Amino acid sequence: MTSRNLRHLRLFLAVIQTGSMSRAADLTHVSQPAATQAVGKLEREYGGPLFNRTRKGFFATERGKALADRVRRAFEILDPALSDISPRLKLTATTAQLQALVAVTETENFTLAARRLGLAQPTVHRAISQIEQEADRRLFERSSFGIIPSRATRSLTQAVMLAFHELDLADTDLADLEGGEAGKIVVGALPMSRSVLLPHALVKFRKQRPRHALQVIDGPYDELLSGLRRGAIDVIVGALRQPAPIGDIVQERLFDDRLAIIAGNHHPFVGQDNLPHEVLRTCSWVVPRKDAPAREQFDAFFSDGAPPDSIIEAGSILLMREVLDASDHLGCISSAQAQAEISRGLVSEIKSGANWPGRPIGLTYRMNWSPTKAQTLLLDLLRQGASGTPL
Repeated sequence: MTSRNLRHLRLFLAVIQTGSMSRAADLTHVSQPAATQAVGKLEREYGGPLFNRTRKGFFATERGKALADRVRRAFEILDPALSDISPRLKLTATTAQLQALVAVTETENFTLAARRLGLAQPTVHRAISQIEQEADRRLFERSSFGIIPSRATRSLTQAVMLAFHELDLADTDLADLEGGEAGKIVVGALPMSRSVLLPHALVKFRKQRPRHALQVIDGPYDELLSGLRRGAIDVIVGALRQPAPIGDIVQERLFDDRLAIIAGNHHPFVGQDNLPHEVLRTCSWVVPRKDAPAREQFDAFFSDGAPPDSIIEAGSILLMREVLDASDHLGCISSAQAQAEISRGLVSEIKSGANWPGRPIGLTYRMNWSPTKAQTLLLDLLRQGASGTPL
């Protein structure tokens, strides 16, 4: 991880804007020698020249342009949130203070925040107090249950995390210029994508980028969405929500999937067609959780009467498969997932005659997201894989 010195980075953008070290120093209220030292430090940290120095002024190198793109994006996210708290915070807030803000907001406890940052508790407390003094307002309400951030504090915390994530991506962009690897792609995987779409894309990606770090996180949709919105996750792959749950994300449809009913190969219903509702209603089921789009369709399937009264809620295909193998339960999952299991001889499909509506499957990412080259490659591979996915 390279520089997070916000004052140095603001100075860097001022040199880009003015083409002059002296004018940039004036704009950022530092001396010219201090400005020269700051730019020199940035160039050492970022591995090479950021400017070509000429008689006509300072002109950004390719390295400088790549860094400037990310730094601008970072401040476009951060500065409005700082100004909402206090206009002066754009000038005074430091990286250490903002890191403390994030840690205290997430842990709601000074001691836990200090432990996360590897600092003494008074240091973290002082950082928060400095922001509060500058803002002339409380950022947290102290209670017997902990420290509760205000709504404005939560908004600022999210902006800080997204801005710092943009600076992390600068390291990735600059490594690409050198033909190297830096950074990590984090994918949020919803159930269908884990066994169908995502594995094949990851294998193809690894062949082209054998050393680029990858992490796949699975979990409930709400947790993945929260990670996406604060920059901890780059993209979510799986069932889209209709309508989108919030306005700061983009949902890109790749294909439509339908549900299927499956059972263990020993099940007495295997080989039967068009099983009636009344029979299926009396069965025991393994189905997705209540907040999943697939569950909404399952519940709608039995909306003409009482729903089945023996249900196990689970998002894991592995757990579903084992329950089906050990019992006469039925499972309701994505047709694409079902075909992956059926093709391996692990389960059988039960023909119910249900006219399941299509469910949009695709990518969810932040609005105005600017992916790196490696992230773009993975997205393209997911799109290519989806174009050949059987519905």
